[in-house]
Amino acid sequence: MEACATALADRRLLGWAAAWGVVSLVAFGLVAAIIPNPVFGRQIPPEPFAIAVWIASAPLMGLILATYMSPPTSQAEPRLLGSAVAGGPDAVLSSAETRSTTIGTLAGFGAFLAIGCPVCNKIALVLLGTSGALTIFAPIQPLIGAASLALLAGTLAWRLRSRARGGACSVRPA
Repeated sequence: MEACATALADRRLLGWAAAWGVVSLVAFGLVAAIIPNPVFGRQIPPEPFAIAVWIASAPLMGLILATYMSPPTSQAEPRLLGSAVAGGPDAVLSSAETRSTTIGTLAGFGAFLAIGCPVCNKIALVLLGTSGALTIFAPIQPLIGAASLALLAGTLAWRLRSRARGGACSVRPA
């Protein structure tokens, strides 16, 4: 936990996090039509849980994206993706960083599914029909939202711990 707090003390990281948090909040709010706009609409008004997931996921996504934009400033030497010798300790770090990226992406997609209109979701509509989207998909949206927030928080903790060790910069050598 101390490593995460140390990683959060970086001003550049916090600046990128604020920028990406605002981008996430606005982008998800517009596309999910939580923020009224002429391009996207909702058939069903947003539920309170959808607004809570939307507001809680934006800063988490902002912090996760900031770990990719701002290189670590710790004293540890950054480990570069692709610098691993087959079977070496860096190979495990590289696959773990890739896994954290995948989990973070899935968590962001889950947050998007949780805040969206159940009838406007084309995948749910095609698979379940309108009545199925309302009776099957809509009731599980809060669970999807909770799972996505937990995965975002776990991904953030992973990225911050890795950053504190100097290994959160997933840049390939030129």
